[in-house]
Amino acid sequence: MADRENQIPIKNKGHRKRSNQSGDSNPAKMKRVALGELTNISSDISGRVQKFGVGNARKPETVSEKTGNVVNLELAVSPGCDELQKSGYASSSIFQHLRSMEVEVKRRPLFNYMEKVQEDINPAMRSILVDWLVEVAEEYKLVSDTLYLTVNYIDRYLSAHKLVRNKLQLLGVSCMLVASKYEEISPPHIEDFCYITDNTYTKDEVVHMERDVLKFIEFEMSNPTTKTFLRIFSRAAQENSLFSNARFEFLCYYIAELSLTDYGCVRYIPSLVAASAIFLARLMMQPKSRPWTQALQKHTGYKPYELKQCVLRLHNLLLTSETSARAVRQKYMDQKLKCVASMSPPLETPSSFFEVSHQ
Repeated sequence: MADRENQIPIKNKGHRKRSNQSGDSNPAKMKRVALGELTNISSDISGRVQKFGVGNARKPETVSEKTGNVVNLELAVSPGCDELQKSGYASSSIFQHLRSMEVEVKRRPLFNYMEKVQEDINPAMRSILVDWLVEVAEEYKLVSDTLYLTVNYIDRYLSAHKLVRNKLQLLGVSCMLVASKYEEISPPHIEDFCYITDNTYTKDEVVHMERDVLKFIEFEMSNPTTKTFLRIFSRAAQENSLFSNARFEFLCYYIAELSLTDYGCVRYIPSLVAASAIFLARLMMQPKSRPWTQALQKHTGYKPYELKQCVLRLHNLLLTSETSARAVRQKYMDQKLKCVASMSPPLETPSSFFEVSHQ
């Protein structure tokens, strides 16, 4: 996808001075936030979170490339489609490689880590943290790839490490520090992340957590994300379209970022979320037309019925975004992002749209 989101001209880019480059005691304009809300939320949120079951010890299993469910099957990667292969051997091979990477167990969080591993934190706390990290990324003008990697690191770390709630924000800024060092040309400094938490954590604490995260991911900082696959799938999604390509792209980004705040979306692999975001965005742009074409089936490797569960979850996120993901919604109310958050999703998706298209 032509990465319009990361090409927006930034006004007053020099307004923020980093803490170790200025004598100003307030190096950033964003209000410093210590996420005290996390300590005030009850860990008992039964009824608000769908539980998917708790197993025993984590096994060396593979994640289904279609549904995101854990299965004892060898990976069978779909090459995507003839269009990818026509674009050259390299493009087809890269796509296959990304699809194989995204289902590797070491790169995937447990879909039920809140129930299986964590005792002091819950999905509501995670949602607050991720929504706040969206604000931090905006304040420091970070590319969205940094945000996606950050959330991936957080979920993977929490899948293997029990954490107390007053360290959750520390994990969040430390993961963003790692991701920004990988993705950004000029990443924020450690002092910036300390400042943005109202100095709740010291520089040494951030460095120590950063070290723990890097050791856990074995310094393999790259990972395919939903944004990666949105770029790949976009050409087929916009062929013969009657709507604004720019607005469509921002709408896809908005839906995809909403998924980051939702613990229930952890179970879906990135390519599935990307395809589902495109499905839903096309439905919103052209409510009376089938959103999933045969070209999209071939290009993504997904049939519409395979997207149904994820599409319905994303649809619900759109309907509740005013209360559950305020920072994401505010970000996409900006005129530069075509105010896509102001668009109203349809109340329901016709079941017939999840049938295979033969057009």
